[in-house]
Amino acid sequence: MVLRYSLPLPPMKKDQFEQLAAIIKNRRSVGWAKMNGKVIPDETVNELLSLADWAPTHGRTEPWRFFVYGGAALKQFGVAHADLYWQHTPEEKRQEATFEKLQHNVDNASHLVIAVMKRGENVKIPQVEEVAAASAAIQNILLGATALGISSFWSTGGMTHTHALKEYLHLGPDDIIMGLIFLGYSDENPKEGIRNIAITEKVKWL
Repeated sequence: MVLRYSLPLPPMKKDQFEQLAAIIKNRRSVGWAKMNGKVIPDETVNELLSLADWAPTHGRTEPWRFFVYGGAALKQFGVAHADLYWQHTPEEKRQEATFEKLQHNVDNASHLVIAVMKRGENVKIPQVEEVAAASAAIQNILLGATALGISSFWSTGGMTHTHALKEYLHLGPDDIIMGLIFLGYSDENPKEGIRNIAITEKVKWL
């Protein structure tokens, strides 16, 4: 079920704001190796993607696109991903360990979402703004997952930033693969969050 709201929304109560703040502050990356293989209902994944669709977007270009793999298709992508690595990596740089990792890093995940910035025809909008919009859409997915107790991992490893994967997905030359989002469940408790630079050093009031 996709929740719909009418605007304007009433101001949050203090406890509601604190709950939202807790979701944001407690979001953690949970690596695919720590997922347990439990399957997320497809309907729930669709709800997360519906949240992504409400990211901010300059000119309403809505540049985010998603390729969703689950079940047998997920396993097939793992094989294809490993094959792309082997075929498009110079022989002297190939590593069997990397090949095996790419083939099996989907084994414990429930779904894999490949997030893409689809470049539109309006060249007046800078590319960086489209990348920012797609990134905001991804963050909506991650926060929604956290709220539902779903583990997530936004990865840019493997063949993410290669022409080979863009070609595999039939993307245009100006499109950008933003990352692979692993979704699943984990039996481990998330780690405590750490920030290395105090917020007071990042903000300047004028």
